[in-house]
Amino acid sequence: MKKIDILNYITDFRKAPNARKSFAEISQHLQVTEVNRLEALLTELKQLGTVREMDVEGTRYFQVVTK
Repeated sequence: MKKIDILNYITDFRKAPNARKSFAEISQHLQVTEVNRLEALLTELKQLGTVREMDVEGTRYFQVVTK
């Protein structure tokens, strides 16, 4: 699992530039077995300013904010 895999799944800048995916959707799509690893990668992407985390009705969503 790489950061680019996460970014590519969350958004397609041509078709859905403002798409957002929940943590559960991301982990299911990438078939994550190590949740801590995914958490670390998402945290790193947030710190770099590439991904934004939102909390909508108790569900964590992630959105790509830069290309």
